Amino acid sequence: MKNSLKVFAVLAVALLLSASTASAASPWTMETTYGKKVAGKLDFGVKNLLGGWMAILPCKSGCDVSKEGCPGMCCAKNLGMGLVNAVVYTVGGALHVVTFPIPVDVPLPNNGIQI
Repeated sequence: MKNSLKVFAVLAVALLLSASTASAASPWTMETTYGKKVAGKLDFGVKNLLGGWMAILPCKSGCDVSKEGCPGMCCAKNLGMGLVNAVVYTVGGALHVVTFPIPVDVPLPNNGIQI
């Protein structure tokens, strides 16, 4: 049990670090006071922790059938990215919730889930 938790933690950190290299700062970082940053970080974390699974939904608008060749391939690519993003958003949301008193950002791809 302890070994699997360690492996999960290492994978979660690796996913977040790889995802954060192409991510912008989270929206709550623009707040000016400590209280607003902490409240914004907690809100952002809860949204991503509870809503991260919604990134799995495969067929989003923006599939260009002329470039992709067929709409099924576009949906398959979106499903793969959705699965990765769902894990990253959920783990990132958990990190934001656990560390909300410390206003240090863990950037998520596409600024996390948009609810």
